[in-house]
Amino acid sequence: MQKLLFLLGLLFLLAAVLWPWLSRFPFGRLPGDIVIERDNFTFYLPFTTSILVSVLLSLLFWWWRK
Repeated sequence: MQKLLFLLGLLFLLAAVLWPWLSRFPFGRLPGDIVIERDNFTFYLPFTTSILVSVLLSLLFWWWRK
Protein backbone atom coordinates (compact mmCIF):
# COMPACT_ATOMS: atom_id res chain seq x y z
CA MET A 1 0.00 0.00 0.00
CA GLN A 2 2.89 2.37 0.74
CA LYS A 3 4.36 1.87 -2.72
CA LEU A 4 1.01 2.61 -4.36
CA LEU A 5 0.55 5.83 -2.36
CA PHE A 6 4.12 6.87 -3.12
CA LEU A 7 3.61 6.26 -6.85
CA LEU A 8 0.32 8.17 -6.83
CA GLY A 9 2.03 11.08 -5.07
CA LEU A 10 4.80 11.10 -7.67
CA LEU A 11 2.23 10.95 -10.46
CA PHE A 12 0.34 13.95 -9.05
CA LEU A 13 3.59 15.85 -8.59
CA LEU A 14 4.62 15.11 -12.16
CA ALA A 15 1.21 16.21 -13.45
CA ALA A 16 1.47 19.47 -11.47
CA VAL A 17 4.92 20.22 -12.88
CA LEU A 18 3.87 19.41 -16.43
CA TRP A 19 0.49 21.18 -16.18
CA PRO A 20 1.40 24.12 -18.49
CA TRP A 21 2.04 21.63 -21.31
CA LEU A 22 -0.68 19.13 -20.36
CA SER A 23 -3.38 21.83 -20.41
CA ARG A 24 -2.81 22.29 -24.16
CA PHE A 25 -4.18 18.80 -24.89
CA PRO A 26 -7.89 18.59 -25.67
CA PHE A 27 -8.72 16.43 -22.61
CA GLY A 28 -11.58 18.07 -20.78
CA ARG A 29 -12.86 19.71 -23.95
CA LEU A 30 -13.86 16.63 -25.90
CA PRO A 31 -17.19 16.23 -27.70
CA GLY A 32 -19.63 14.90 -25.13
CA ASP A 33 -18.26 16.96 -22.24
CA ILE A 34 -21.07 19.12 -20.88
CA VAL A 35 -20.50 22.81 -20.15
CA ILE A 36 -23.31 25.12 -19.03
CA GLU A 37 -22.33 28.76 -18.64
CA ARG A 38 -24.66 31.36 -17.14
CA ASP A 39 -24.01 34.88 -15.83
CA ASN A 40 -22.43 33.96 -12.47
CA PHE A 41 -22.43 30.19 -12.79
CA THR A 42 -20.50 27.57 -14.75
CA PHE A 43 -21.30 23.87 -14.60
CA TYR A 44 -18.82 21.48 -16.13
CA LEU A 45 -19.27 17.70 -16.48
CA PRO A 46 -16.38 15.97 -18.30
CA PHE A 47 -18.41 12.92 -19.33
CA THR A 48 -16.40 11.79 -22.37
CA THR A 49 -13.07 12.61 -20.74
CA SER A 50 -14.04 10.51 -17.69
CA ILE A 51 -14.89 7.52 -19.87
CA LEU A 52 -11.62 7.86 -21.81
CA VAL A 53 -9.53 8.11 -18.62
CA SER A 54 -11.37 5.13 -17.13
CA VAL A 55 -10.68 2.96 -20.18
CA LEU A 56 -7.02 3.98 -20.29
CA LEU A 57 -6.51 3.28 -16.58
CA SER A 58 -8.32 -0.05 -16.85
CA LEU A 59 -6.05 -1.10 -19.70
CA LEU A 60 -2.96 0.10 -17.82
CA PHE A 61 -3.86 -1.80 -14.64
CA TRP A 62 -4.78 -4.90 -16.64
CA TRP A 63 -1.39 -4.79 -18.37
CA TRP A 64 0.39 -4.15 -15.07
CA ARG A 65 -1.29 -7.15 -13.38
CA LYS A 66 -0.39 -9.42 -16.25
